[in-house]
This record gives sequence, C-alpha cells and structure tokens, in this order.
Amino acid sequence: MRDFPSCFGENGVQVADSSCSSVGVTKASQNSVKCIYKCKLLHKSCLITILWSKNLMGQCLSVEIDDSSHRLIFKVDVKPSLFSKRKGSKYFEVNSAKIEIFWDLSSAKFGSGSEPVDSYYVCVVCKGEMVLFIGDLREEAFKKTGAIGSVSCETSFVSKIEHLFGKRAFSTKARFCDDGLMHDVKIECGDKDCDEDPVLVIRIDAKIAMKVKHLRWKFRGNSTILVDGNPVEVFWDVHNWLFGSCLGNAVFMFQTSLSKVEKLWSGDSKNLKESELSGFGFSLFLYAWKNE
Repeated sequence: MRDFPSCFGENGVQVADSSCSSVGVTKASQNSVKCIYKCKLLHKSCLITILWSKNLMGQCLSVEIDDSSHRLIFKVDVKPSLFSKRKGSKYFEVNSAKIEIFWDLSSAKFGSGSEPVDSYYVCVVCKGEMVLFIGDLREEAFKKTGAIGSVSCETSFVSKIEHLFGKRAFSTKARFCDDGLMHDVKIECGDKDCDEDPVLVIRIDAKIAMKVKHLRWKFRGNSTILVDGNPVEVFWDVHNWLFGSCLGNAVFMFQTSLSKVEKLWSGDSKNLKESELSGFGFSLFLYAWKNE
C-alpha cells in the first residue's frame, strides 16, 4: 500500500494513477459510489465511469473513459488534499479531436456518503458538445466549458454501484430511468443472532415494496416490484449475513430490464458481473456491510 503523501499530485490531480480511487470489496474501502454512463464520443460508443470515494484523507473523484471493448482511453483522479484546487480540467486528443473533462467541487456539499449532495458539477465535452453533465451547477458548467446546446440525448445512465454500511437498515437514493424521479431506497433486515426468523424488507420512498419471510430458507432469490409504474427486478443474496463471518456483505441488485439478467445471476451473486450490464437498461448494485 502506498503512503498517504504519494497519493497527492500537483493541484491534487493525477492522471492514470488509481492508487487512491480503486475500491476493493472490503470494509477498508469505507465508502464508494460508482456511476457508469453510456455515451457517444466521435460517433463511437463508450463508457464513462464516475467514482466517488472517501478514505481517511477525505473525498476522492475519479473519471474514467473506456471504449466499447472496455479498453481505457483516459483517466483523471482528483485527490483529497487540504491545499488542492478543487476545480479544474484536463483534456486529451483522439484523431485530432479535443475531449475535455471539467469539474468544480469547490462549493460541493457532502452528506454522510462519498457522493456530493449539491453545489458541484462534473462534465465531459467533446468538440464543443456537452457529452455528459453531472451535478446541479448547469449554468456555471456551460459558461466555463463554452459548450453549446444541451446534454447529448445519446447519453444514458446504465449502472450505479454503491457500498453501504449499517446495522439493520441501509439507505440510498436512485433514479431508475433517465427522466424519472429520485427515490429513497431502504433495505431492512433483522439480526441473525437476535431474530429466530429474520425478515428482509425493501422500501421505496418509505413504502414497503417487497418483504421476504423465512429468510434462512430464502437467502437468495429475486422478485419484481413496481417503481413509477414500471417493473423493476430485485435480486438479493444475504447468505453471508446469515451464515458467513461478521465481515461478510450482502448483495442486492435492482434491474429495470429483464431480458437477459436472470441468465447472468444464475442464483449466485458471484456470477453477476457489473461490466456485463451496460446493455440491459439501468442497474443498481448495493453491497451492504453490517457494522458490529
């Protein structure tokens, strides 16, 4: 493991160095949210990954652009530092075309998680077009970048992967389609040592959307719920919670497209690969860790 000072680059920014932003599936990863977007750059499909993470030194941001074959094209890491400049830009060229990444986190407000709540933006601009925009400072972003028009209609939010921590309840927010409402998602589960027959409950905006009884017999499974009137398939694997070590995590996935996902799940969360979901609508992955 690198020492903390080696994670800081000039102005708090380093390119193609993932030592601070990489997230392992362990409690040491603390807190991370990964958002994957499918976009068009120079008329070719690509995936843009935004990774928000939090470690002992503070917040981290990583922006990664991969081609359709998942080959890395470009990467920017914004490191945590009390003296770093929390806004800036980087660019690279592909076939003489300039592709720029802009960010402004100077006024960003963070809650208990690693993802900012408001007063920030991150965006990708290609040949003067706003390919991807994240945040709420839209006017400031367009003024800073000089981009014209609106955000490309060919950009879609395809996946969110988040690590959650709690004792009996785990909460996050999610939008299940590009123009849909933001929803509160809450997972509740009893304690394996205190409850003879733990029950799994999933709430959407405080309303019960799904309840699984006899969880010791149904520790893996799937069910369909309705969100905004549309079907969302929910998969769960809580085996580690009930029968594993205290360091084990449960895995949940919410999927808006049902065409091929069941084949990927195969009754075991280990067979479910996040990278294979880019063509199946929106997917929400939640890794839930129980605090002792």
